Amino acid sequence: MLFQSSLRKELARSFGATLVVLTTIILTIVLIRTLGLAAKGQANPQDVVLLMAYATLGRLPTILSLSLFIAILSTLSRMYRDSEMVVWFSSGRSLASFVRPVMRFSWPVLLVIAASALWLWPWTSQQTLELRARYQQRSDLDRVAPGQFQESSDGSRVFFVDRDSQSTSGNDIFISTRDQKSRAVVTAQSGQVEILDSGKILQLERGQRMEIQLEGKAGETALRISEFELYGTRISGSGAGGGNLSSHKFLPTWTLVQSPTPPNLGELAWRVGLTLSGLNLVLLAVAMAHANPRAGRSGRLNLAIFTFLAYSNLMTLSQNWVAFGMVPFPTMMLALHGGILCAALAWLWTRNTGWSLPPLGHWMQLPRVGRSQT
Repeated sequence: MLFQSSLRKELARSFGATLVVLTTIILTIVLIRTLGLAAKGQANPQDVVLLMAYATLGRLPTILSLSLFIAILSTLSRMYRDSEMVVWFSSGRSLASFVRPVMRFSWPVLLVIAASALWLWPWTSQQTLELRARYQQRSDLDRVAPGQFQESSDGSRVFFVDRDSQSTSGNDIFISTRDQKSRAVVTAQSGQVEILDSGKILQLERGQRMEIQLEGKAGETALRISEFELYGTRISGSGAGGGNLSSHKFLPTWTLVQSPTPPNLGELAWRVGLTLSGLNLVLLAVAMAHANPRAGRSGRLNLAIFTFLAYSNLMTLSQNWVAFGMVPFPTMMLALHGGILCAALAWLWTRNTGWSLPPLGHWMQLPRVGRSQT
């Protein structure tokens, strides 16, 4: 049918363009944030692209919902502005007849939003945590970069190795160690790593060790300098733990359902809310689609962004209320998403029937008392 096919084609073009723009913006923000983590030593610089991919996939439900909402609202507003709606209304169409083709276009996107929120979101969060935890729990030697001062995982050591050093051996080594009772500086001409049953040992050759012992009285110190031909120091083992994967943020959705604790229900409210919000935003876009030909084009876009941000903040607030046990999970889902669904349907009904409240002056008119004087 011409009506439905033309509407779906224009929705597809608008949705594709909006999706590309929003994805580019999100990728730029994620890139800046990931590079900042890599610069602080909280993420592996070699995993920047992978971390960006996981972060973007985790935000996929939000990107798709906002893209779909803006595409529907901008397409229908453009039809109002170019007087195409007048033609369709004159041919017997109503605003409610736009719901069916819009839903036929939107249901594949809504399925992707549901799958991303219920399955992809916890998986990407878990993969991101494992990458960062694996990088944070690597051994002290793995942190050493030739020609750079690097700090150990617990912050008690600082390493420096010459630029020409290899992965398991190096020249011109500098190690600074500190704790509550002493400060020590070790320098050596060369060194290499030996793997023993008890762990990794760094064997230093031809060097000097300077240690400052802090005595009991304030301000008193003891300096001890020693030279060595061979000196061994233990390197902290490399842990490969995956971090706190028991957090509700990283649990699968089915696990949240089986273990209905308040924090798990709060996370479940967020994931289910992402799915339900997509449907509500589609109906809100149809109800909100109206444009004055004399008005600017940015008004509808600003209204769409404001509506989406308000809805998203309400979802975050509902998640916190459910997580802290302030409101039961079914009550919050029914109040928030059910209330917005009823509001969207009521708005759509008033727009479709042309019903509106009487003007304010109608309610302020007072009835006349008595007969008029002649």
